[in-house]
Amino acid sequence: MTGMLIKGGRVVDGTGKPAFNADVRVRDGFIAEVGANLTAHEDERVFDAAGCEVTPGFIEAHTHMDAVMWWQPSLDPLPGYGVSTVVMGNCGFSAAPVSDDPEVRLEMVKIFTFFEEVPIDPFLQRLPWDWRSWPEYRASMEKNAATSCNLAAFVGHIAIRLAAMGMDAWTRAATPDEIKSMAKMLDEALSAGAIGLSSNFMDHDSKDRPVPSLQADDAELSAFIDVLERHPGTSFQLILDTFFHLNAPDTMERLGRLCKGRKVRVQLAGAGALLQFQEGIRPKLWEINARQKEEGLDFWPSFAHVPPTTALNFYTSSSFAQANEYVWHEVIQAPTDEAKLALLNDADFRARARDSWDNKAFKQSLVGTPWKMLLTDSATGAGPLGLNLQELAEQTGKHPSDALADWVIANGLQSIVNRVPHAMEHQLTIEMLKDPQTLGGISDAGAHGQMLCGGGENILFFTEFLKKGELTLEEAVHVQTGKQAIHFGFADRGVIQVGKRADIAVFNLDEIEQKPLKRVFDVPDGKGGNTWRFSREAAPMRLTLVNGVPTFENGAYTGATPGEMVGSSVEGYKLAAE
Repeated sequence: MTGMLIKGGRVVDGTGKPAFNADVRVRDGFIAEVGANLTAHEDERVFDAAGCEVTPGFIEAHTHMDAVMWWQPSLDPLPGYGVSTVVMGNCGFSAAPVSDDPEVRLEMVKIFTFFEEVPIDPFLQRLPWDWRSWPEYRASMEKNAATSCNLAAFVGHIAIRLAAMGMDAWTRAATPDEIKSMAKMLDEALSAGAIGLSSNFMDHDSKDRPVPSLQADDAELSAFIDVLERHPGTSFQLILDTFFHLNAPDTMERLGRLCKGRKVRVQLAGAGALLQFQEGIRPKLWEINARQKEEGLDFWPSFAHVPPTTALNFYTSSSFAQANEYVWHEVIQAPTDEAKLALLNDADFRARARDSWDNKAFKQSLVGTPWKMLLTDSATGAGPLGLNLQELAEQTGKHPSDALADWVIANGLQSIVNRVPHAMEHQLTIEMLKDPQTLGGISDAGAHGQMLCGGGENILFFTEFLKKGELTLEEAVHVQTGKQAIHFGFADRGVIQVGKRADIAVFNLDEIEQKPLKRVFDVPDGKGGNTWRFSREAAPMRLTLVNGVPTFENGAYTGATPGEMVGSSVEGYKLAAE
């Protein structure tokens, strides 16, 4: 068989236009025909889509599959949720370029694995590391990696800085020669198919060091903007600090000044400020958004459509450090169970932890809101269970930090503390999704595997937003297909049209749902065994096609790995302008 005829479905083409009944013919990886009552050719397989929606394959706009893809080619659970393309290299982190210095290369891996909570051992062991530049990295992925989804990738500002400056990247501004070197690395990456530059103006690491990109001065950023302007269709992603120090408005103003009069697309992560604790900066962000749009700046706020959910473990979690609670983070970093328990039982540790908990931790963090820390997942069953940390502290007459330490000792280090999700401004989320110049659906799939499972959150557009009448079917499809393709300059996919890539999802609205989290033990632990991550059962799709090849069918992943590298294009940029 060289083709497929998808018959009897309702086509939602990804443009936002009304759905229509039609058959879709797929030939050699492309959409060959769309029309009513098409007749199957002898060499075509017929797929019955009666009662189903036929849509473009979904695009995951913000993932961290950069490492995971090398040991988990299925990208589970994405095929069962209709995903055909993932965007990686986000938050300033990418696996290339890398320095010739082994110490600096290891530093790049350490910073990536800490922030995205990806296990370091398989990251070091399973990747071939046969590259230094980003073009060499792409060549290695095309030669050595096989995935269920197409891959599109930013090049990370942090990786570029470390490659050009070594360990000095953490501590100072770049020299003019170093800026030239970084600009050359960016130009090489964009010429080789990177979809843009990703930078990070929010995070601090496990030692409370601002990430290297926070050391960039205006000269460095302006040099990057010069390069991006020479590559229409690419974009500049910037992670704003709307979580910790809440200085996003100043960063937006700075970037607006640097981009004024320049033809460059900018993705501002978090600029919508949709969580309730962000109310102090939200009016300012929205005022800046409106003004910059009036000024003609091609700025796109990006955001998640569901609140971030935190599950705290005591082995890999970055939650304490990102809460500015570095004393409790010592428990995460302790190398053995014995060392962790020794800390939890130590009077000096407890005194320092109480002080840090009260005086240093961010008030909007999990540490600052112990009534949202749910004690529900015990390794020993000792309990108490079913209450929050604030309730436990009040019942025992202890400081929340001491109450947590005692609970972990009794219930085991393998226990997990869940958290009530951050409250969201839901109506603002709907408004942002409907705005033509925003990027929604951010999920973080592939990262924080023992905290969450971002894969599958896309299905909520149908099971929640659509069923509640907050989005139409056409809008629910558009925000995760055609709109994403417009933003990233993907000219050859994202819509059901003749000549486009056959990335297609087929599903029955009455059958799909976001399945609950489950633990799967398939992550290499670097010692010959496996550890666990969160995943979920399939939605399921009736069919997911990637480049015309079924990756999910008959209720299961097919084992196929037809994913290819996807890049931005001038044609895609022109489509966006239209």
